[in-house]
Amino acid sequence: MRVSGAWRLVRARSRRRVRSWTRAWRSSLQVRVITSTMAIGLVALTLVGAYVSARMADGLFNARLEQVLQESARSTQQAQATLDASTATSGTDVQRLLGDVAKSQRSGGSDRREVFLLRAPGQKGGSVTVSGAASDQDLVPLVSPELRIATARGGQQWQSVAIDQEGGGVSPGVIVGQDVTVPVAGTYQLFFLYSLQSEQDRLDFLQRTLGLAAVALVVLLGSMTWLVTQQTVRPVRRAAEVAERLADGHLSERMPEKGEDEMATLAHSFNEMADSLQDQIHRMEELSTLQRRFVSDVSHELRTPLTTIRMAGEVIHASRDDFDPAPKRSAELLQTQLDRFEDLLADLLEISRFDAGAAVLDAEGRDVRDVVITAVDHASPLADRRGAWLHVVVPEERCVADIDPRRVERILRNLLVNAVEHAEGSTVEVTVGADAHAVAVTVRDRGVGMTPDEAAHVFDRFWRADPARARTTGGTGLGLAISLEDAHLHGGWLEAWGRPGRGASFRLTLPRRAGIRLTDSPLPLAPDESPITGALRIPVVRPHTDPAALPDLAPEELDLDERQEVR
Repeated sequence: MRVSGAWRLVRARSRRRVRSWTRAWRSSLQVRVITSTMAIGLVALTLVGAYVSARMADGLFNARLEQVLQESARSTQQAQATLDASTATSGTDVQRLLGDVAKSQRSGGSDRREVFLLRAPGQKGGSVTVSGAASDQDLVPLVSPELRIATARGGQQWQSVAIDQEGGGVSPGVIVGQDVTVPVAGTYQLFFLYSLQSEQDRLDFLQRTLGLAAVALVVLLGSMTWLVTQQTVRPVRRAAEVAERLADGHLSERMPEKGEDEMATLAHSFNEMADSLQDQIHRMEELSTLQRRFVSDVSHELRTPLTTIRMAGEVIHASRDDFDPAPKRSAELLQTQLDRFEDLLADLLEISRFDAGAAVLDAEGRDVRDVVITAVDHASPLADRRGAWLHVVVPEERCVADIDPRRVERILRNLLVNAVEHAEGSTVEVTVGADAHAVAVTVRDRGVGMTPDEAAHVFDRFWRADPARARTTGGTGLGLAISLEDAHLHGGWLEAWGRPGRGASFRLTLPRRAGIRLTDSPLPLAPDESPITGALRIPVVRPHTDPAALPDLAPEELDLDERQEVR
């Protein structure tokens, strides 16, 4: 168990480190440049070092081999001369002669070497037979059968070997062999064993020097890269900080301009762009202010002539029964369009207040169910005319929130009128839900519906999904835009969902108390996501039952699955 726990701890720490390295790699240009440069430099130095080391090893070995071959050739000639000058005739004399030759040739070279005199393979001639001689019998097995066979074919032959050391390990060496003729004994093979340890030590020293030089070069390369990237990244970081400050509304923020290099040019160009943006934003703000003032002034100025026209229209409308059919119809149309004109002026004035930031929230603690029922009552005549059925579901528990009743009722009236207009005579469902932090109301119809792209623009001012579609309710085109502003004024959400042929759904979510930041809604926006299953619905006919008159129940007596259906 302890091993398993320790292993899990190691894995967790490793994952955290990998994530931190990955985060640093993704978030820092300097880290990526330095890491890439050092990796490439390390690979390049490794390849160059390997090539140089291999060339040095080959050079040292070939130089030493050429020296060894020349030296062994001279030594073989001297040994052959000694053998030829010998007068030995017996086996004992020949054995002593071979030992003397091996001993004399051992120290006859430029460096200490071992000498072996071995009988040639397959040798049958000679009047006496001796075993041969060696300066070190323990090293005789280094002479391989392949080398002896190659030497027997004639000429000088050599082979690389590994010599065992007394303290452990091996050292490189080379064996050179050549045939010699021994009096009365026949042909023997003379082998010289040379150690290449000095060359190996020299190569190791050169490789260590190259390794240290490579490490120094990598550190130098990393330091130079850090210095260069620091000089490059610092202005870029400063530009990013200034850009963030500009995005936050600090339009006077600028980059420092130092020198005349490329970074100074970048800072100068960035500052010119910021100046241009500041000038354009200021001009757009002035234009927006002028537009808002124009809309507000025109709306106010139109009220006086509209009042006069309204008075004259009412006189004409009151006397319409005395007119012929055509003038009578004109009087009715005049009255209808005057009503719509007044609504449009009221909406324009309300929009101008939102644009000017002058809209004020008159909040009070109210039961949202009461506001919903009031809005449904106002929309019922229109639903009757359109053949739509209003189906309302409210919870039994009170849904009290700090709201402006006038604005919330206006939101709900706009949503209900919009749903009835597009319901095509189907049922319009109004659902109220609440949790500890928010209260939500959804208005769902099963009419023509709308696409996701249309749902994204449904709150735009004067926007219509189908411009050719008639407004049977005489809307101004600003109702949903004002509703969205009213929801934002409460710190809430107003969202739309729709699919062609499946209808549309609007969800209003309001915080129960001012200052609560919404993170979720008690009701789903899409109708397929039902958060309540097995709800008990109790049909109640209006106006005999009013949700506001329901008794306050203790928290333990509430059943969250109980719902009330109001028609």
